[in-house]
Amino acid sequence: MTERAVAAKLKSDGWSLVEATGFIQLVGPLWQRVVDGEYEYALHTEDKHHNRRGLVQGGVLMTFADRTCGMTARFVTGKPMLATVQLDVHFVEAGKIGEILISRPRVVRSTRSLIFIRTEVTVDDRCIATANGVFKVLKSE
Repeated sequence: MTERAVAAKLKSDGWSLVEATGFIQLVGPLWQRVVDGEYEYALHTEDKHHNRRGLVQGGVLMTFADRTCGMTARFVTGKPMLATVQLDVHFVEAGKIGEILISRPRVVRSTRSLIFIRTEVTVDDRCIATANGVFKVLKSE
């Protein structure tokens, strides 16, 4: 499926592009939508995401999990500045180039200064990776 066809399919399913700059722009484009009040994110894997075995690079999965958990922490707390304190990722199955990765982060616990979030990165019904993250609320500069 071409990038244009994938973008059209995602848009028809209610996804919108996430504006990005810097490193994440090189990884994306990322897509987002809200379903039943919960944020979901998508990343269509392309040739640029492959490892030496021709599968989705683990660093892509880690970056996707980190970014989507961090975005969710910002949206839920309303705090614009957060930093990843810890991210634990477990690789469960290989992702294939051309597949669409989905992340559905959920807040586990929130304190005044820390947000605990978990997500599964899936493709259809397959779990590709799991991640647990801790995000620190920073003072606005």
